[in-house]
Amino acid sequence: MRDPLPVTGAWRPGDPPGRRQFLTIATQRPIALEGGGQLRDVTIAYETWGDLDADAGNAILVCHAWTGDSHATGQSGRGHPTSGWWEGVVGPGRGIDTEHFFVVCANVLGGCQGSTGPSSLDPATGRPYGSRFPVVTVRDMVRVQAALADHLGIRSWFSVTGGSMGGMQALEWAITYPGRVRSLVPIASGLAHSAQQIAWGAIGRRAVTLDPKWRGGDYYDAEPGEGPHAGLAVARQIAQITFRSDGVFTDRFGRQMADRDDTFELWQRFEVERYLEYHGEKLVRRFDANSYLWISKAMDLHDVGRGRGGPERAVARIGAVPTLVVGIWSDVLYPAYQQRHIVDLLSTQGTPAEYVEIDSPDGHDAFLIDTEQVGAALATFFERVEKGP
Repeated sequence: MRDPLPVTGAWRPGDPPGRRQFLTIATQRPIALEGGGQLRDVTIAYETWGDLDADAGNAILVCHAWTGDSHATGQSGRGHPTSGWWEGVVGPGRGIDTEHFFVVCANVLGGCQGSTGPSSLDPATGRPYGSRFPVVTVRDMVRVQAALADHLGIRSWFSVTGGSMGGMQALEWAITYPGRVRSLVPIASGLAHSAQQIAWGAIGRRAVTLDPKWRGGDYYDAEPGEGPHAGLAVARQIAQITFRSDGVFTDRFGRQMADRDDTFELWQRFEVERYLEYHGEKLVRRFDANSYLWISKAMDLHDVGRGRGGPERAVARIGAVPTLVVGIWSDVLYPAYQQRHIVDLLSTQGTPAEYVEIDSPDGHDAFLIDTEQVGAALATFFERVEKGP
């Protein structure tokens, strides 16, 4: 008999830290959030690889996507249930070469793998925030990362990069702190979430909140097996469909049945259903349902032009920062036209910007799967940036 699913897959104080390091900020004065809330005693979980130069000029910030964390590269083990999510890109001799660069990756604000999020203890009550956690935005995440950069003695990043939500953070970094970013690589991302992207996020959030075991977001004192597993698993299954392409699903599964097919039954499964079930349960074991909701909302709120006079004026703040924008031809979630639009706006204002498209059938997840192409594009771009104009 399998062990019951944990109420939350969040990392908790007392769990093995693995390679995580921790910084606590806002101990004297709370952070004012973009949406009007505030937080104090904010913890940032982060990991680093490589050595920082004496002038701190070789630092690269790697920003993770929706359900990622600080463990961008490295083996699984105590504290890290899975190996690094960008293992093929970050490491010695890879696209982001840790023998040359000092690489930093932090779990985002609102996350559940060591940074302050809904599963964290509220210092005012000593209980998990749960439903009382405020709405955070990608800009809030970046402001917290800026405090981490200050702590590490990094006045400016050689580059900021990431895919999907990581690309949103990279764009916000270059717009919010243009003097602190020397080059920029957003991957499979856009300037703002589109109506369809918001629609996908809304369906996933509804799946979680309709699970009666979600309990309005205050489920952390439930017994093992009594968490909102069903809702989170369904939300992940919905998202998983958007992460891949029709061709990949067809080639891998076709119409193959997972269960006996000599008679028809209502709950008889196709192989693709079993695949989705696997990914749903896999996420439940390593993530928190509330963090899934809060980060999903932050992604839907992503709009670099908000409060800045629109995207054109916002992007103008990037100035002369060399930029590589990476798209994926088969991406149905963040279509390539969104990345080309970024390049068009940057080029119009005189920013040195180029577009590279990953030739992969793997859909949105290609930035995590086809790491050889991604790594090669990054390495070539970084070499050019170092040589200068």
